[in-house]
Amino acid sequence: MNISYGLDDTTPACDGWGFDDTTAARVLRRRLVDGDGQGFDQGAPLAAMGCFEGFRCADCGATAPEVAATRCGACGGVLEGSYDLDAGVPSRDTVAERTGGWRLPELLPIGPVELGEGATPLVETPRVADELDVAALHIKDEGHNPTGSVADRGLALVAAAAADRGDTRLSLASTGVDGQSAAAYAARAGLDARVVVPSRASFVTKAMINVHGGDMRVVEGRYDDARAAHAAERDDHPAESDARFPAGPFESPYRHEGVKPVYHEIVQTLAWRVPDAVVVPVGHGTVPVGVRSAARELDAAGLVDGTPRVYAAQPAGCAPVVEALDGGRAPEPIDHPDTVVGALEVPDPAGGRRAVEAVRASGGAGVAVDDEDALDAAATVAHHEGLELGVAGGVAAAGAWTLRERGELDAADTVVLLNPVAGSKDADVVRSRLMGRGL
Repeated sequence: MNISYGLDDTTPACDGWGFDDTTAARVLRRRLVDGDGQGFDQGAPLAAMGCFEGFRCADCGATAPEVAATRCGACGGVLEGSYDLDAGVPSRDTVAERTGGWRLPELLPIGPVELGEGATPLVETPRVADELDVAALHIKDEGHNPTGSVADRGLALVAAAAADRGDTRLSLASTGVDGQSAAAYAARAGLDARVVVPSRASFVTKAMINVHGGDMRVVEGRYDDARAAHAAERDDHPAESDARFPAGPFESPYRHEGVKPVYHEIVQTLAWRVPDAVVVPVGHGTVPVGVRSAARELDAAGLVDGTPRVYAAQPAGCAPVVEALDGGRAPEPIDHPDTVVGALEVPDPAGGRRAVEAVRASGGAGVAVDDEDALDAAATVAHHEGLELGVAGGVAAAGAWTLRERGELDAADTVVLLNPVAGSKDADVVRSRLMGRGL
């Protein structure tokens, strides 16, 4: 059984983490396995995974067998992984014996550069479930990743692909959070990082980009201003771009492929039961695309029965994906974005169309929430359950309340919310809201 379709019959069998004996693979194997014991004992994490057959363009269907491919060579479209699910996807018992954050390497295109990412907690929140009036509510807390963000998962694969291709620098425009992650994983892989961020990015993320040794440029304005400045740099210095690996969302397949273990871990923690609904905050679109891809693959491989509805939650002041879902159309750029949720203020998301397609195909929908409701929801979860959500996680929580009011979540549902960023990154914003309410 295949997801997408196969390329040829030369792909190795599913026997763990194989590797090409390239210079990059040998260097990275020494660094990760011999350096501090955090690497995989199966060998270098730099080769195509056993069930991985190559990449397929989501737009034109062209194939790209290269492990370190970025965009479609035929049309420039977004690439997605193609996997032979009859080639040896492990059983539930085998997966249960594995530890760490990458328990299904067979369903990844490449092995990660490791910093201890993944294996984040799925926290049951019964008091909030009672308030929401659903059977069970769990929060997948991605704030436990090394730099406090779900972006760490994708950047772990990006850094590995860049090293495998022989590039020397990761390069991206960032709202701030994924720029910090890129700088950290570049440092881990022995690469440089060039990160362009808007002036409104948080002090913490800008500081940590520098601390990790990243080459940072701060552009006055918002994310679109940073993205335009980053594109201009590439156009003005094409020779330097030759050694840069594009690390932005959907500039390569690794950011959204790297999200898939989030869902792998959710269903494994739930004893391989599929939740009824997964509510995810959406900025660039990597999370809903990755979650939906993982759900389809596990269902097709027979590890689980069925797939969840995926709901996209965005702040009302910047909700291009939600507006597209509500309007039955493709996403259109937001001319004047306005939200305190900086990580989600992406007015023209690179993966907007893919995110809309993923949500629609799952039977889910979009939900937009006011900033105040997102801040209040984050504070409510912290007060009732002790769990610290970032403001983006508050968007998911507030979205769940709205979805329940609309009747899209049922009293019998098991619901999972995704918190993409550590609460400590936004604590000042949430506290300011409480002070404004006299609390």
